[in-house]
Amino acid sequence: MKWWPGNLGKSANYAIVVACLIIGGKNYGPHNFIVPLRDPETHMPLKGITVGDIGPKMATGPIDNGFLGFDHCRIPRNNMLMKHARVMPDGKYVRPPHDKVGYSAMVHVRAHMISDQGKFLAQALTTAIRYSAVRRQGEIHPGKGEVKILEYQTQQHRLLPQLARAYAFLFTGRTVRDIYL
Repeated sequence: MKWWPGNLGKSANYAIVVACLIIGGKNYGPHNFIVPLRDPETHMPLKGITVGDIGPKMATGPIDNGFLGFDHCRIPRNNMLMKHARVMPDGKYVRPPHDKVGYSAMVHVRAHMISDQGKFLAQALTTAIRYSAVRRQGEIHPGKGEVKILEYQTQQHRLLPQLARAYAFLFTGRTVRDIYL
């Protein structure tokens, strides 16, 4: 069962699905397929497919996130995405040039996710640190005037570890992309 894909709840008629490729009872592992989910005329799920909307959610209400399940579905050979691995018309399986080539899209998405989180955190911290550098509040030493709130250790304790985390996310995402892509 797959849970949460966007547009799957009510509107998607097709999905790219990672499923086990089984030929003549032999399992060749996970491969990518384009799978019809609903009848184009009636919009009802096809035989062996359970699909629907997960219902109301916080924050992402307008997106029709859904769920998807398969029960003994046969996917035709022509629906296999055969850029790297192939199944010939006679049923012969042709291996990809490298076993891990299928993981590149997944690694690419994960690397960008971590980098994006670093960017979002850095943007929020830019605002917080700039504000803390100009906002003054309270006198530490009488007669010396108010100090910038960034000078308080409690403020530094809140912001600086998050700044380090933002850099860690950015560099981790970049390194993963450089190594694997």
